[in-house]
Amino acid sequence: CYINGRRTVMIDKIIQEFAGRMTGMLSAEQSKAATEALQKVLQKYTIAEVSEKETGELLPKFIAAKRVEGCSEKSLKYYESTIRNMLTAIEKPEQEISTDDLRGYLDAYQQANNISKVTLDNVRRILSSFFSWLEDEDYIVKSPVRRIHKVKTTKTVKETYSDESLELMRDHCENARDLAMIDLLSSTGMRVGELVKLNRKDIDFDSRECIVFGKGSKERKVYFDARTKIHLQKYLNERTDDNEALFVSLLKPFSRLQISGVEIRLRKIGSELNIENVHPHKFRRTLATMAIDKGMPIEQVQSLLGHSSIDTTLRYAMVNQTNVKNSCKKFIG
Repeated sequence: CYINGRRTVMIDKIIQEFAGRMTGMLSAEQSKAATEALQKVLQKYTIAEVSEKETGELLPKFIAAKRVEGCSEKSLKYYESTIRNMLTAIEKPEQEISTDDLRGYLDAYQQANNISKVTLDNVRRILSSFFSWLEDEDYIVKSPVRRIHKVKTTKTVKETYSDESLELMRDHCENARDLAMIDLLSSTGMRVGELVKLNRKDIDFDSRECIVFGKGSKERKVYFDARTKIHLQKYLNERTDDNEALFVSLLKPFSRLQISGVEIRLRKIGSELNIENVHPHKFRRTLATMAIDKGMPIEQVQSLLGHSSIDTTLRYAMVNQTNVKNSCKKFIG
């Protein structure tokens, strides 16, 4: 059984979509006649069953499309939970969701969860990606997210490690593994997820480089310094296991080190040294900032970090205000 009111709404939406697609192809008189004919035809059919079936299939289809594009399983789970939360809250088929529905949802979600503006904009971007895909695949005429603008966020200066902090962490390492790990993170700027995937055979000690697999399984070369080479070789020479992984646990069965293991170890070192916010990603930001401050072209920094957009690279780098002051004196007087 189908509610008559909702059936009428669905028929109206189909007719509106038809009229929109025929704009410019028919005269006003022809368009009116075609619309009236379509309306009579649709009255004979139950469209509820088709609508409900498609509604249940659209989210899995979108996730499948993103998986084919190379999105990681972690990203896919975030996409799916974010979109499903929206669909559950609004309680409408995707084709019937309006801009007002989404604005109301985002407002209620922010207030209920007390989330930051950055997190709110992440939710908006995911919803935009979903509805844009629906539009591209002809499930809807126009994405309702188009009129929802980017959430304005406050740009904060991200912290980086000082040279002193880096040396303190190196001196505090109790084993060759931790020292080699800190050196590799700080000299290459690789992601922690890339670090734990590395195998011994991936390291080219002669050229002091290695190939890492970044987001979307994109591979790129990163380069390490002489100090890192020495400490990596020392660590590998001390190993007694036959695990192919570059970094393994310190105790048997010497399994591959995971992201959580790296984070826990670095957090412990930072706590013992009273250095705040010690985490793997901060090494990456430190390298980007240092490279740009020393004059490395932003395009090369982008390539080194594996960013698809240069805007992402700029967000990682914190402009050194001392350099700004010196440049003002030099160029402005």
